[in-house]
Amino acid sequence: MGKYQQDVQTLLEQIGGKTNIQAVSHCMTRMRFVLVDPKKADEKEIEKIPSVKGTFTQAGQYQVIIGNDVANFYQEFTKYAGIEGVSKDAVKSAAKTNQNLLQRIMGALGEIFAPIIPALICGGLVLGFRNIIGEVDLLNGRTQSLADVSQFWAGMYSFLWLIGEAIFHFLPVGITWSITKKMGTTQILGIVLGLTLISPQLLNGFSVATTPANEIPVWDFGFAQVQMIGYQGQVVAAIMAGFVLVYLEKFFKKICPEVVSMVVVPFCALVPAVLIAHTVVGPIGWKIGDFIANIVNMGLASNFKLVFAALFGLFYAPIVMTGLHHMTNAIDSQLVNTYGGTNLWPMIALSNIAQGSAVLAMSFLQKRNERAQQVNIPACISCYLGVTEPALFGVNLKYGFPLVCGMIGSACGAVISIGTGVTAISIGVGGLPGILSIFPEYWVNFLLAMAAAIIVPFVLTYIVGSRKLSREDRVMESAPTAPPTVETAEPTAVETPDSHASVALQAICDGHTLPLSEVPDDVFSKGIMGEGMAFEPTGDTIYAPADATVSVVMEDSRHACGLTLADGTELLIHIGVDTVDMKGDGFTLFVHEGDTVKAGDKLITFSPNNITSAGHPKTTVLIVTEPAGHTNMTFHTGIDAKHSETVAAELA
Repeated sequence: MGKYQQDVQTLLEQIGGKTNIQAVSHCMTRMRFVLVDPKKADEKEIEKIPSVKGTFTQAGQYQVIIGNDVANFYQEFTKYAGIEGVSKDAVKSAAKTNQNLLQRIMGALGEIFAPIIPALICGGLVLGFRNIIGEVDLLNGRTQSLADVSQFWAGMYSFLWLIGEAIFHFLPVGITWSITKKMGTTQILGIVLGLTLISPQLLNGFSVATTPANEIPVWDFGFAQVQMIGYQGQVVAAIMAGFVLVYLEKFFKKICPEVVSMVVVPFCALVPAVLIAHTVVGPIGWKIGDFIANIVNMGLASNFKLVFAALFGLFYAPIVMTGLHHMTNAIDSQLVNTYGGTNLWPMIALSNIAQGSAVLAMSFLQKRNERAQQVNIPACISCYLGVTEPALFGVNLKYGFPLVCGMIGSACGAVISIGTGVTAISIGVGGLPGILSIFPEYWVNFLLAMAAAIIVPFVLTYIVGSRKLSREDRVMESAPTAPPTVETAEPTAVETPDSHASVALQAICDGHTLPLSEVPDDVFSKGIMGEGMAFEPTGDTIYAPADATVSVVMEDSRHACGLTLADGTELLIHIGVDTVDMKGDGFTLFVHEGDTVKAGDKLITFSPNNITSAGHPKTTVLIVTEPAGHTNMTFHTGIDAKHSETVAAELA
């Protein structure tokens, strides 16, 4: 009889039976189900099961929280149910069947652009800096630029175009690579396909409009001719070509014998994909991309442009919360390619600023609430640097009115921006640094729009908050200090050893410590897994907080591990949020289940850049999943900690 036999029987019954399970897997703490009919799952009854700590639905997956021993529970469940578990990727894929078409499209676009965004941001800054040194006449009575009067800056101006061209003109290579990476096919074939779209053998796509039709080179196949046109900077055409390659490769892998697969599949997938890209999907994608860009540009240049701007500025923050904002990356790139600049990006940067200003007002209102400030200040800084999610989910949505005030300020800034013709040279850093992406002749106009995006949300939030915020929200009441106790000696008392002596847990990494409530994952922030704390790492290594035995590790994803102390206390260390989706990319394990470790021993290393590029927070949690008799736990949050030196928690 298994340890969880009764619990797995009840779970299978209450989740709707075997026939209601489309796929099941597990991560470090929870079972992940894709259900045929989610309504058949009786959530109240499931949460009564002793082993279950909670349930929730996310991205089409019904997740049942078990804890550190989820692997054993999972084994017993799949054995009893008579079903085979699948990989987390398969569960994720199956979960998409519970999403509507728009959600799936937006999710796919987000996953395609997420790995490319760091390059786009870098490219935006490069072009912005290049603009400053070569296009802005600052010297000799505002008649010459830095590049005009200095050979060094002239050389730098020329050199920086090497990077700008690589990022924006050769963007199709990044897109086709990212598609093959996302779809799990051969990435080098995606790169080769992208290169065939921007090959120097082709007429540069930016020169097509100025080249007479009879001078465009062609491939002459005798019975047909195909124009040799490049797709520099094209987004939609590259996306379509990338998916053609992916599905051709998957088709030939399915029908080709394994013994010749290595030779046949790449050839049969790549050659037709390149031909189809240049004869069918490339020209169609070009037209679609131009159509989308023209429609958006018409909205931004029409008599109703101020209404369009107001609506876009008003609703962009809620759009971010739904994930639909990923589409704007493709539209912005297409606008830059078609018109040489984008009016859309400045409004996005202004929305970042407006939401940050609402948080800034909350920071003033809650200046005496230390716990709130631990969220407000980092969220405000993050917004002003172009990342709004911490502010949206951690502050503004929580209270409601700051979100609305930020939306109003964003709409005001957007109207000024569009009304004065502000144009960005490219996608760049959002928030306050977004001005570096703006054409210099529009800097003053953009500064006016920025002023509106700062002042309007701040003033509105402060006024509304002064009336709506309770005293508990504005002031963190200090806990009453207990009177000192005086211990009196009792000669007849016999001292007995304490089986639950105090335990000090050292910091598991270098970084700033946070209360668990600030972790952007309800399973941790609501204390479902137990009490604990969080770290915002500044390094790339996780260390053991105390002498312990490694009780569990995620060998495939390598993003988490469990430890058991000598007195039975169980700890969970989880690096990042939703990093299980990274499949171990950038993570290295230094321990295995059953190993004994000393305080300060290296457990896991990770790549902060990989986590950020994958679109996940780096926030790392330390949870006491089994206190083993410790009833008084103190976590030192709001401090800068150093691994193996700073005492992060004390269990008594």
